[in-house]
Amino acid sequence: MFWCEEVAAQCHGPQIINDSKTPSGRVHVGALRGVLIHDAIFRTLRAKGIEAKYLFGVDDYDPLDEIPAGKDEHFSQYLGQPLCNVPAPDGSDATDMAEHYMGEFWGVFRELGVEVEPYRMRDIYRSGRFNNAIDTILRHADVVRRVYKEVSNSDRPPTWYPFQVVCENCGRIGTTEVFAYADGKVSYRCREDLVKWARGCGNQGSVSPFDGRGKLPWKLEWVAKWITFPVTIEGAGKDHSTKGGSRDVASACLRAIFAKEPPANVPYEFFLVGGAKMSSSRGLGASARDMADLLPPEVLRFLMIRTKPNSPVNFDVNEDGIVKLFNEFDRYHTRVTRDKNATPDETLVYQLAETRPKGDCFLPNFQLLSTLAQMPHLNPMLEIQKRHGAPLTETECNALERRLKSAAFWVEHYAKEEEKTRLQESLPASHVTLSATQCAFLQRLGGALANVVWEDDQLQATVFETARLTPIEQPLAFKAIYRVLLDKDAGPKAGNLFAYLERAFLQKRFLEVPLDKAVFWKETALTQEQLVEWMVLQKPKIASYEHAIQSAECGHVLELTVTMLDGKKHMRRVWLPESAESTSVLSALV
Repeated sequence: MFWCEEVAAQCHGPQIINDSKTPSGRVHVGALRGVLIHDAIFRTLRAKGIEAKYLFGVDDYDPLDEIPAGKDEHFSQYLGQPLCNVPAPDGSDATDMAEHYMGEFWGVFRELGVEVEPYRMRDIYRSGRFNNAIDTILRHADVVRRVYKEVSNSDRPPTWYPFQVVCENCGRIGTTEVFAYADGKVSYRCREDLVKWARGCGNQGSVSPFDGRGKLPWKLEWVAKWITFPVTIEGAGKDHSTKGGSRDVASACLRAIFAKEPPANVPYEFFLVGGAKMSSSRGLGASARDMADLLPPEVLRFLMIRTKPNSPVNFDVNEDGIVKLFNEFDRYHTRVTRDKNATPDETLVYQLAETRPKGDCFLPNFQLLSTLAQMPHLNPMLEIQKRHGAPLTETECNALERRLKSAAFWVEHYAKEEEKTRLQESLPASHVTLSATQCAFLQRLGGALANVVWEDDQLQATVFETARLTPIEQPLAFKAIYRVLLDKDAGPKAGNLFAYLERAFLQKRFLEVPLDKAVFWKETALTQEQLVEWMVLQKPKIASYEHAIQSAECGHVLELTVTMLDGKKHMRRVWLPESAESTSVLSALV
């Protein structure tokens, strides 16, 4: 079974799935892994007829403990205050910092087809929904201290209570320390030296812990959520799921205080971009918004869901990485919707990736689109529609539009200079790195393009046939094409690219490549023994052959054109001795 089916198989009765995020800055793409893992479980449960809810919380009562990258001037004065009480950055329409950053994240949810029941911790605390849990936890503070010691070897003094008050004087929550609980009130002090990232005001007081006057530490806040909502499934990242880690502490507190079992955990590894973990507050890596702009919803979902949660996802945004991702998604699409030969796991991955089922449809190659996006003289949308051969459906137009947007975004924001694909206006100087055989292939291809039907498949077939008739290994042939057109060693499918270029331009470019025929013949000519060996090996496949003598100042060669039973033609050549007759050499060889 696929991983989310394994989770579903352990479920009995209605399920409540929970996940949450602290909006301390632009939400990084790594946070989407948990969102989409829980969404895949939610969709799988619903598909199996199991009643399920997917809750997603905004942990906006957490203190501001790090300033978003580049925002020191605005946010530094609010360090230690609840995120929901911190004003939004200048120019924002949001009511506060938390809403400012979550607004962008909610937009990504909508695009990815993630449907959740949202809640905000400010509302949960202020409405009194956590009052019972807070009271119970504070009355069992000794149990919490014991669990901390036993599970994580973390010492807490006898006066430590698991609660943080919103200071009545300075409004900070991250600098307060509760040291007593009696008669429904907590005693606290706002310490100047409690944390390194904020300074308390020194105020002391006694206040009710209920109705939003403070909050639980997040390990105990987990416990309160699990009891109050009540949660049955909640995964946690690798950093929280280690032995003795946050998840173990919260689970042990739940058992010890409430005599309940914790929700099913689905531990998941990090999402890495180029091998690096993301951080929203430090501005490291890509934001969720940036990644949603880069990848169409179905491709981003595919990237996150196809890998088992306990394995890291490492996505490299370089050309090789993004082209590979799109090609893999397209293979799934073809196997599921057209060839009907996908495995059950492949089918489920594809179904969970799609935001809306679209069946078999045309998906243009991403590498081709990224190339066309860099050709200012072309309108890629119109050119692809024109050359597709049939009118595009509305679904296909939408898919094309999303991929063109992705290609343009990648070129502008992620492509390295050497990865950018620019059609060279003149023969690049690097053509001198080509072998004589590659030069000969290009010249022959220039001639072969004179009469070919200007369609993708016909053009691609002409490239392959010219390679066989040079002869040259296919990878070297394609490298030669990309070198003289794009000044690179790789590029989109040659036939697809040719279809968008003028015949005269391609012929001129290929025919102007200089050729040293003597070196070319030396590189490709076989000995008589080698040709005999090849002919013997291929004999069962040969339909016919013909020969011709080619002469130059460097000598003469016999060129043998062999037509196979499948209709494909191959060229083999051998040097002719000065005194030899071509017919005698041919009869000796064949």
